[in-house]
Amino acid sequence: MITIYGNYHSRASRALWLLEELGLPFKLRFVAQANRFKDPLAPDAPLNTHSPEFRKLSPMGAIPVLEDDGLLLTESLAINLHLARKAGGPLAPAHENELAQMEQWALFAATWVETDALALSFIYRRKEQDTPEGKAEIAALCSKLARPLLALEAHLGSHSNMVGGRFTVADLNLAEILRYGQDHPPFLDPYPRLQSWIALCQKRPAFRAMWAKREAEKV
Repeated sequence: MITIYGNYHSRASRALWLLEELGLPFKLRFVAQANRFKDPLAPDAPLNTHSPEFRKLSPMGAIPVLEDDGLLLTESLAINLHLARKAGGPLAPAHENELAQMEQWALFAATWVETDALALSFIYRRKEQDTPEGKAEIAALCSKLARPLLALEAHLGSHSNMVGGRFTVADLNLAEILRYGQDHPPFLDPYPRLQSWIALCQKRPAFRAMWAKREAEKV
């Protein structure tokens, strides 16, 4: 049985969306972020990313974690690549060249996009987007993100999807990373192909099912 440790308001959403796409049975073991609690190590604190029990699985104290028949994975993009290969089908690589491309796009997204897109999201979570400091930080982050987003825009000029001309785990991984930046509404305005592509990704029934569960989750 596949077990995911985490919650819908975390990077676990990537795996949870993919599991909806694949229709694989799984168990979600709720693990909260430690910063939700005044004292995450208090005896009555629920399982969280500082809990000793969880740290045995994830020494970095990060979610999600996957357990799958003795396999333990603690990086969300690796979890998704594993799950796609395990299930097979159209979301998985059809051959070694596609696998290499999917790994490349995962690394591209993590290296060039995620940190700055997440920083954009945090500005809005802190409600600083209308402050002079927030506006300056948003402008700087959008400038840094222009290079990778222009590369993605160019790729989508000649490809319908990231790999293989179909929706795959490569699209899902990238869409979930770009979603952080969408907290800033004009984020994708300069990139119409990228904007259309992510809209199609987020119209998928599996994404909507995941998002409904996210919205229903208590935080």
